[in-house]
Amino acid sequence: MLYKTRGIVFRFTKYGDTSIIVNIFTHVFGLQTYLVNGVRSKSGRGSISLYQPLTLLDMVVYHRENANILRIKEVKCLHSYQHIHQDIRKTTIALFLNEVINKVIKDQSNAESLFDFLMRSFISLDQLEAVENFHLQFLIQLSRHLGFGAHETREVLEGGQSLPETTQALQTLLTCGYEAPPELSYETRRSLLESLLAFYHRHVESLGEIRSVDVLKEVLR
Repeated sequence: MLYKTRGIVFRFTKYGDTSIIVNIFTHVFGLQTYLVNGVRSKSGRGSISLYQPLTLLDMVVYHRENANILRIKEVKCLHSYQHIHQDIRKTTIALFLNEVINKVIKDQSNAESLFDFLMRSFISLDQLEAVENFHLQFLIQLSRHLGFGAHETREVLEGGQSLPETTQALQTLLTCGYEAPPELSYETRRSLLESLLAFYHRHVESLGEIRSVDVLKEVLR
């Protein structure tokens, strides 16, 4: 059957000479896999740019329960980013966030609420000026949608030794929105990132290494 849904591109892999297999988190069905034929050919009807990571889409899709790979009937860009690809800070944060969501979001539960959070977050990243702490706020809020926290400092810093300023900064991050980020030193930001990733490792067995972390730390000095 055909359904209309919004989607967020997580990643794609090349398939054959001209096609791709793309993983998209949809508002209606959660994480789904679609085969898109001919999109890498010069004469292809679609544009490969529509399937770049974090692209927001409006789609009409074929859906069948328990199908491993589905197809897209119609697709267009839902929101065009203006700054993410031009601002090195935002590009690096987006790379990091995309790596995280690909590792931690695996199923279709709580799809609508999680989709709305992700879409709002990526649009905010694109539009806001102050984004140095955005990835920390995102990790905190995402953990709540995934069902394992974080609401109190002790949940994140469990078993860890933290400086008072780090604990205070985390307390502020737990309650503030993207539009009102606190001012943090590079050292505090780095310490909080390490604590939050350790927090995720305690709850997500498949998290593994986040390769973009080193680049993120360097760019956000």
